[in-house]
Amino acid sequence: MNIAGVHLDRKQTMPLVEQIKADIEAEGAETLFFNVNAADAEKRAQVLDALQERGANVRVLLHSIAFGTLKPYITDQPEQRINQSQMDMTLDVMANSLVYWAQDLVARGLMGEHGRIYAMTSSGGTRVVSSYGAVSAAKAALESHIRQLALELQPRGITVNAIRAGVTDTPALRKIPGAETLLAEATKRNPGKRLTTPDDVAKAIAALAVPGTAWLTGNVIGVDGGEDIAG
Repeated sequence: MNIAGVHLDRKQTMPLVEQIKADIEAEGAETLFFNVNAADAEKRAQVLDALQERGANVRVLLHSIAFGTLKPYITDQPEQRINQSQMDMTLDVMANSLVYWAQDLVARGLMGEHGRIYAMTSSGGTRVVSSYGAVSAAKAALESHIRQLALELQPRGITVNAIRAGVTDTPALRKIPGAETLLAEATKRNPGKRLTTPDDVAKAIAALAVPGTAWLTGNVIGVDGGEDIAG
């Protein structure tokens, strides 16, 4: 497949983006990357305009946005607790934006029968971690959106599933307070005695994207080596 990527990177992280593009193109695929805010309606329209101009057919949409506020709900220092705008932003970016992308892809005819939609969730959607409340709420909302989209898109032949990866050592995870403890505990708890890797997740999504999975929809699929059931 050709790859269209929507990402938000500053100058210091752009070399990684360029390397990813080069790796994809080395495999013979085309790339079209946009360094924009994926949760911005105007930017979303610009991305989809560009895809339509190229006559694209979006076979797989992977929604993976880790951008939210990590603050406690209750604290003796009011300025340190999460406020309404931060809560609203976290849920809008990490959960609600999936719905808007799906709506626009279908409305523009960019995704049709045999389409696949995946969104990245985590076990944090059902568990509590210090200062993780808003992100946990966003993951729970995301999984609810997955179920509703699966119901409404099934007649169109489009499947919608959430991917619950195990704890993965990423820049986003490193921003969570107590990240080192989370990594150590996950490694110890996982039956495979290692962390989940991005490659584990990528291979699972590639396997699930084949035509024979048309009846697999509305699920939260664990890609974690058994980590969740072990802990």
